[in-house]
Amino acid sequence: MASLNVGNLGGFLREQRRNAQLSLRQLADAAGVSNPYLSQIERGLRKPSADILQQLAKALRISAETLYVQAGILDERAPEAAETRSVILADPSLDERQKQVLIQIYESFRKENGLDADAPASAQGEGDEDGTGDDPSAPKS
Repeated sequence: MASLNVGNLGGFLREQRRNAQLSLRQLADAAGVSNPYLSQIERGLRKPSADILQQLAKALRISAETLYVQAGILDERAPEAAETRSVILADPSLDERQKQVLIQIYESFRKENGLDADAPASAQGEGDEDGTGDDPSAPKS
């Protein structure tokens, strides 16, 4: 298992908590953890489990994946895919269910188009619609 990058995670959590205008106590209550435990996580003294990270993500209204990446549990995905997910997750006009459905649809389209959710578009044969390795828009000789 990858070692947790708790120092960066703690700073990231503190920043997200402040951006959400939550006190340490408010976030701890919303996530179902104790104030001292959350404080220790933010200071890089504790390594939270994936379950605790998920609870914190839900309380902060950010994706658990984002916290997993910060903690070193997951590798960061392709930048364009991560950016799209971030925009969807940040949209205040959508509820949580709608955000999750949109992300699932987006990922299914990427997969259907031969773009693995974790691979950059340039490495996936972009423009190769027929699977032959030839660019169908290229002029035929």
